[in-house]
Amino acid sequence: MEASQFKSNQYVKFCPGCGDHAICMALQKAMAQVGIPTHQTVVISGIGCSSRMPHYLNTYGFNTIHGRGGAIATGVKTSHPELSVWQMTGDGDCLAIGGNHFIHELRRNVDLNICLFNNRIYGLTKGQYSPTSPKGFVSKSSPFGTVERPFIPAELVFGARGTFFARTLDVDMPTTVDCMVQGHQHKGASVIECLVNCVIFNNGTHNWIADREMRAEHSIVLKHGEKMIFGKEKDKGLALDYSQGLIPRLIVVSADDERVLVHDATQKDSTLHRMLAMMGDEGDTTLPIALGVIRNVEEESYDIAVNQQINQVRKQSKATTFDQLTATLEQWDI
Repeated sequence: MEASQFKSNQYVKFCPGCGDHAICMALQKAMAQVGIPTHQTVVISGIGCSSRMPHYLNTYGFNTIHGRGGAIATGVKTSHPELSVWQMTGDGDCLAIGGNHFIHELRRNVDLNICLFNNRIYGLTKGQYSPTSPKGFVSKSSPFGTVERPFIPAELVFGARGTFFARTLDVDMPTTVDCMVQGHQHKGASVIECLVNCVIFNNGTHNWIADREMRAEHSIVLKHGEKMIFGKEKDKGLALDYSQGLIPRLIVVSADDERVLVHDATQKDSTLHRMLAMMGDEGDTTLPIALGVIRNVEEESYDIAVNQQINQVRKQSKATTFDQLTATLEQWDI
């Protein structure tokens, strides 16, 4: 299939220069690679700039209400497990009003492909701070700087026992497409955190890694089965250091150091995945931020388990109609 088959006839109304444009194109490319026909693909969203996405894709879709995309997506996938279901959400829509739905779709491991657009601002409602805005961030709703500590999406995913987490940049199309394709191939809840730029209300929020000159030094693209090497000259690697006590920490070493780690995204123990996902911060660049697929672990998915249970009960039940079913239940006269 071709990416053009997934483009709708709607004019794309993201602001010129917005990172959402790149994610939209990457999504169309990923859907084409996955190869699921448009009539078997559904895109669900809540409210926000990223949540406009269903309008720009030639698939079935539903632009729901603020924060509730996860609940609707869960219902679609559970009732029609044969469909390819994608959820488009933002750091406000997903992690604030929709936070409860988010953690439970991960806990249940519903087979959804969740693209979490993180621009660290409320863009659609004109520039209030979001759950991922850094502490001290000055915005229209925090003119003296927010005093709140931000969420780190990866930390929430692991805390909710998530089975798939990837992170990508809007300016890195190949990594974005690869993360989306792998997320779809994963049978369970897949979270792809897309670091995007809001040119109007939070321009340059990811410049410390998005800038082409700095990206190679400040980020590492993890690939399953490959050594964790990064840098412009591919001369740096990641290793574990046990010298500070019982708790190991990640350190940067020479790429030819025998301690350089090999990435295993399928390791069920999330300890190292969590450490990798928590690396990197614009205030502390001693460690690079991890991009690519960080965790990819297979577990039973909710939609398959529920439908297997329904089919099993149906086979065992003598009732074939609703009236017959109610006749088997406890009844009393009033």
